[in-house]
Amino acid sequence: MSTEITGLDGGLPDGKVVIVASRYNPAICDSLVKAALQTLAEAGFAAGQTPVIRVPGAWELPLVTRQALAQSDVVAAIALGCVIRGETTHDEHINRAVSLALMNMGIEKQVPVAFGLLTCNNLEQAINRSGGTVGNKGHEAADAVLELLRLKNKMDAGI
Repeated sequence: MSTEITGLDGGLPDGKVVIVASRYNPAICDSLVKAALQTLAEAGFAAGQTPVIRVPGAWELPLVTRQALAQSDVVAAIALGCVIRGETTHDEHINRAVSLALMNMGIEKQVPVAFGLLTCNNLEQAINRSGGTVGNKGHEAADAVLELLRLKNKMDAGI
């Protein structure tokens, strides 16, 4: 019988989990940030370990996330934002570029980078995903980072 290794339990590393959040769609993004901070605090991260860096919009998330990950005391990042479909395909280009950049960054740096960018068709969907009927994706992004940090600790110790 094989052993299953997960990040559902175990210790967390010392260091900072940086939240990089868009200022665009402020009510939505502020709710995502608040939820992520709550989840990190409940896991034991002090306020000084969870800095929030604000950027103009979703497009800027990868650049500033990369800069944050360059700091030696940063163990993970959570990128939060909200892009709502408009009359053109502009949203598709932003969403695809940002998601690929963040994913590649995590792989390249071997550091958890959570994707908390809402990619919604309308404002109602964004509201529902930032504390409404579908929950809050800020919590989910922070939970994913915490799980990956625990799993990374286990993997670093050897399988």
